[in-house]
Amino acid sequence: MSTHYKGTKEEVSALDCFIKLLRASESVNAAAVRQIQANGLTESQFGVLEALLHLGTLNQNQLAGKILKSGGNITLVIDNLLKHGLVVKEKRSDDRRCYWISLSGRGKELISRIFPEHVRIITERFAALDSEEQKQLALLCRKLGTANHNQEEEK
Repeated sequence: MSTHYKGTKEEVSALDCFIKLLRASESVNAAAVRQIQANGLTESQFGVLEALLHLGTLNQNQLAGKILKSGGNITLVIDNLLKHGLVVKEKRSDDRRCYWISLSGRGKELISRIFPEHVRIITERFAALDSEEQKQLALLCRKLGTANHNQEEEK
């Protein structure tokens, strides 16, 4: 579906592209979210567990940056993961300014078990694009994201 907005050529093009980007993203994300929720997690909780699985112990600020959440939001996400025994939170003697978060044994077991299915779902959804198209899309998304990030920093 294209936009019905009757603006300038530049505006119509940008809105049309935006609509297509959101619809494509939602289409791919819907199945992934169902799988995440079926395992009793929110998207943010899954993002934290996945980051810890692949990057190891991180502090709360690093985690917030990795999953694009605010400091206040990441605290709530971590607190909920702590309640379920999926992460461990500790202060380090060499850096007492922040908490360091790592996977508990239970958290590692859970994310290690469900992550392969997550990858399968994403891979299946992206099969509509060949390898070269996936590379092009990744470059375009990075370009768009970087440009927008730089514009936000300038404000």
